[in-house]
Amino acid sequence: MHFITIFGIAVALAMDAFAVAIATGVTLKNVSARQTFRLSWHFGLFQALMPLIGWYFGTTIEHYVENYAHWLAFILLFLVGGNMIREAFELHEEEHSERRDATKGLSLVILSIATSIDALAVGLSMSLLSVAIIYPAVIIGIVAGVFTILGLHLGARAASLNRLSPIAEVVGGLVLWFIGLNILREHGVFTALF
Repeated sequence: MHFITIFGIAVALAMDAFAVAIATGVTLKNVSARQTFRLSWHFGLFQALMPLIGWYFGTTIEHYVENYAHWLAFILLFLVGGNMIREAFELHEEEHSERRDATKGLSLVILSIATSIDALAVGLSMSLLSVAIIYPAVIIGIVAGVFTILGLHLGARAASLNRLSPIAEVVGGLVLWFIGLNILREHGVFTALF
């Protein structure tokens, strides 16, 4: 898998972390270096671990679905992308109304899992396509960490930037759809249609 494709997947997956980081920054208003480290480390770590877990589970079922792997990868990416787009249009009032520090405790763990669950499906898709996972997982984790830092500080600097989070999630979902369509194209699905 090319770096551009991996980077596109990483950016798409980081949109949830970016959106949550913006909301967290808006809520905190003043963000310390410790809060920045905690949130970006956990979001990046979970984003890197979830594809590994998904890939592991995918390798255990690979021989059952190898003839349909590209379709399964497309469906998973389409569903994850659609979920990201749907979430972009939902109101997240409860995230904005709480004033506690989301960069520590159980809130941090829950947010880390919630923002990285999409990466589980991506890891499963990569295993079905026989893509090595370590390099993509590292890139996904780093990109998520960087986007978290950016989102946290953007949110802290200007509460009005919170309006960007739905746009970021829609873009992330569309990128996943494009990647899914590209997988079908690479497997010759569209040449059979034309």
